[in-house]
Amino acid sequence: MTEETVFFDTYAFFEAVEGNPAYEKFCIFNIVTSIFNLVELNYAMKREKGKEIADKYLDKYISLVVSIISEDIKNATDLMLKNKDMSMPDAIGYVIAKRLEIKFVTGDNDFKDIPNVEFVK
Repeated sequence: MTEETVFFDTYAFFEAVEGNPAYEKFCIFNIVTSIFNLVELNYAMKREKGKEIADKYLDKYISLVVSIISEDIKNATDLMLKNKDMSMPDAIGYVIAKRLEIKFVTGDNDFKDIPNVEFVK
């Protein structure tokens, strides 16, 4: 991955969709994510915005999904055991970003002041 690539967690996608100006700077970056973050995004958007809008965004972002390897799962579950409030999609996303040597972009308070995180509110 290049330094112009970042990993978006579900929080970051929501903020970008909602038009948060703090996330505009990432439009010039290559954005990647995990299938788990898109599942979480699709589910939450269906609850808040309806099926049609949620499925439109899923179709738009599906090409951004990167592969998950067994080490990602092992490292993510280790991380979750240390941070009980951390969601599985976020833990997997964080370890994928570390493996790819790219920033993990989020505004989720579980990641404030953690290395390799671009914390944006």
